[in-house]
Amino acid sequence: MKHGKKYTDSSKLVDSNKLYEPAEALDICAKTGKAKFDETVEIHVRLGVDSRHADQQVRGAVVLPNGTGKKVRVLVFARGDKAEAAKAAGADYVGAEDMMEKIQKENWMDFDVVVATPDMMGIVGRLGKILGPRGLMPNPKAGTVTPDAAKAVEEAKAGKIEYRLDKTNIIHCPIGKVSFGAEKLQQNFDTLMDAIVKAKPAAAKGQYVRSCVVATTMGPGVRINPARFIGAAAQAEA
Repeated sequence: MKHGKKYTDSSKLVDSNKLYEPAEALDICAKTGKAKFDETVEIHVRLGVDSRHADQQVRGAVVLPNGTGKKVRVLVFARGDKAEAAKAAGADYVGAEDMMEKIQKENWMDFDVVVATPDMMGIVGRLGKILGPRGLMPNPKAGTVTPDAAKAVEEAKAGKIEYRLDKTNIIHCPIGKVSFGAEKLQQNFDTLMDAIVKAKPAAAKGQYVRSCVVATTMGPGVRINPARFIGAAAQAEA
C-alpha cells in the first residue's frame, strides 16, 4: 500500500522498533496529525483473553475527563416523566414506537448513542438486528439500559465511551482529538486504561495487556510498552 507524503513525513517521527511510554507516544501522536481536519486519536489494545468465552469478555464504559471532542447525538427510548427528563438533560431524540418505526422503515441512523429505560427493552429488542451489528444496542453494563435516562444522556454528552472486545480480542476506542494536546490526551488515555485493567476477567491467564498502539485517523501507529500495565493488572486481580 502506497502512502501519501504527509503519512510518510509523519512516519519519520516514529521508531517502529521502539516501545514508547504513554506520554512520549501521545506527544508524537499529536504531532503526526497533519490532516486538514482535527484528527481523532484512537487507542488499540490487544488483550490476552479469548472473547469466544463468556467468562473472558471485557466490556464496560467510562467517562473521559476531557471528552472525545465529538458532538454526540443521543437517542432515548422512554415514556412519561423519564422521557421529559431525558429531553431536559439534552437528548437529541426521545420516543418509543415512533422511533422504532422510523429506524425500521426509513433506515434512520442519525444518532451515536442509544439509551433505554428497562421497560422499553421489549420495543428496543426488535431493533437488535439493526443496532447490534453497529454496536448501538443498549446494554446494562455500558449504563445505557437504566431507569435514570437523564443521567445516561448527561454522561454520553460529557464524553462517556464504551469499550468492548472485537472478535480478534482487541479494544478500539477514541480518546480525543489532536487539538487536545498530549496532556489532555494522556488524562483520557490513563482513565480508559485504568478501566480496562480493572475489568480483567478472573478467567484470564498470562499477560493481560499484550500490546497497545495509539494513532491518529490518518497517521502511523505508535506502540506503547505493555510492560507498564502488567503490574497494574496483577494489582487489580488481587
